[in-house]
Amino acid sequence: MNDIRRTILWVIFGLSLVMLWDQWQVYNGRKPTFFPGPNPTATQASAANPAASAPASVPAAVTGSAVGALPGAGSAAQPQVGTIASERVQVQTDVLKVTFDTEGGTVVRTEFLKHVDMTDRSRNEVLLDDRKDLVYLAQSGLISANGGQALPTHKALMTLAPGDRVLKDGSASLELRFESPVVGGVKLIKTYTLTRGSYAITAKHEVVNEGATPVSPQLYLQLLRDASKPPGESSFYSTFTGPAVYTEAKKYQKVDFTDIDKNKVDVEKTSPNGYVAMVQHYFASAWLLGDGIKRDIFLRKADANLYAVGMIAPLDVLAPGQRKTVEARLFAGPQEENMLQALAPGLELVKDYGWLTMLAKPLYWLLDQLHKLISNWGWAIVALVLLLKIAFYWLNAKAYASMAKMKAVNPRIMEMRERLKDNPQQMQQEMMRIYREEKVNPMGGCFPIMIQIPVFIALYWVLLASVEMRNAPWIGWIHDLSSPDPFYILPIVMTLTTILQTSLNPAPPDPMQAKMMWFMPLAFSVMFFFFPAGLVLYWITNNVLSIAQQWVINTRMGVPPKFHLPKF
Repeated sequence: MNDIRRTILWVIFGLSLVMLWDQWQVYNGRKPTFFPGPNPTATQASAANPAASAPASVPAAVTGSAVGALPGAGSAAQPQVGTIASERVQVQTDVLKVTFDTEGGTVVRTEFLKHVDMTDRSRNEVLLDDRKDLVYLAQSGLISANGGQALPTHKALMTLAPGDRVLKDGSASLELRFESPVVGGVKLIKTYTLTRGSYAITAKHEVVNEGATPVSPQLYLQLLRDASKPPGESSFYSTFTGPAVYTEAKKYQKVDFTDIDKNKVDVEKTSPNGYVAMVQHYFASAWLLGDGIKRDIFLRKADANLYAVGMIAPLDVLAPGQRKTVEARLFAGPQEENMLQALAPGLELVKDYGWLTMLAKPLYWLLDQLHKLISNWGWAIVALVLLLKIAFYWLNAKAYASMAKMKAVNPRIMEMRERLKDNPQQMQQEMMRIYREEKVNPMGGCFPIMIQIPVFIALYWVLLASVEMRNAPWIGWIHDLSSPDPFYILPIVMTLTTILQTSLNPAPPDPMQAKMMWFMPLAFSVMFFFFPAGLVLYWITNNVLSIAQQWVINTRMGVPPKFHLPKF
């Protein structure tokens, strides 16, 4: 029976690893390896159509062969032939440095003044950019309904009104006003408002019909990005990079770049609410429209390695001399959960906890509250694990008590197995008799631990996804909980505590199981040499507290802790 119990435990452990791998694949936007879901419904568009994932209601101006209506959509803005060259203007608040291009009033660069670049700590983190190795832009403009005449797009050369370029002390906001020439009888005026302490930029689009006939304009908002991963991504905990869509109907949906290539995108195409976003580890950008504004959602391949996700909001028919204003917000910043929740419904989901979101969100809330008390993220992690161990104390006590009983009867089991090794049937009967006499439940140490596994996996994702860990110090040599320990001290301690915890457990009677009992934890420990220090700290704390509780329970039950080493 002891063999059966050990086998079941290893099956559970192996199945947990398989499920973790599958969910890791899904989290990174890839298809699950072992438990694939139903294939997403492909759109009816032709595979040759670079914008086939756009909804059917989107006019030809942004679909099919007429992608030229968004000129140069797949590249940084270039001056039009025969026009004055565009210029770039940089503005700065207390948290943001943003670069705009007068061609289209496009946001071409965002620099975060309170977050450093992890690959080069002498620089600030940059999200949107249009350098040679990264194209990532926020664009907006007008198109005609039903393929009508051309209107001011993100390629229209705009005039920038004079004004401040740096947020002054005592000022709450900074404003930039771009005005397009009249195209197709329509003028577009964009007014960006940057606010102190905020990563959300208000973008007011004022559409004026200066022609002699009615027009039916539509406002498009899109994020354009190449498919490159953020620099410095670890292969051991690679996270999702790509577009995402949120609507009340289908909630949060990530879309892999390869799904756009294959025209296998299944998102809500028309909605009165929601947002579109581009997501990567720790940071995100999103176009936000107010609820009640009908919008068509599209994802498309804009160029060889460039992808767009966006919304198109149909406006009312404008009579000559009439104007219409639509206000949107462009978010480009860190995935700070509390800030995202305050900006828009569902925006906090860009900080993706995967399949255990329901557990992860309250764990993050508790971690945040502990940080407010302790003012140190490292010690907040330690405190959170301590609280979890207290919450699960009685479950762990039952598990360790069962293990202690198993350890006490283990010598009798080993002797019996040796004596009856040629009679397996009698061996099983004798084993059951010993368990009945000693009142030992072979599965007693299994189920209490299984119940806790989802909680600790959820905490793993909380620590991996939280931008608050970036450049957060703990003690001494740990200056950044989101990066690996530079001296590998924590991983070594992690390995030692894993060995100690394994050696305290009763040795399986079966030699092969005994070897596996050592091999799996040690192999798992090697991975922690490449994990962020915050994750390793969490696991060390859990190991140390588990060892302490196991030691106390064994001593109380009269089973002195005894170390056993592997016999390979």
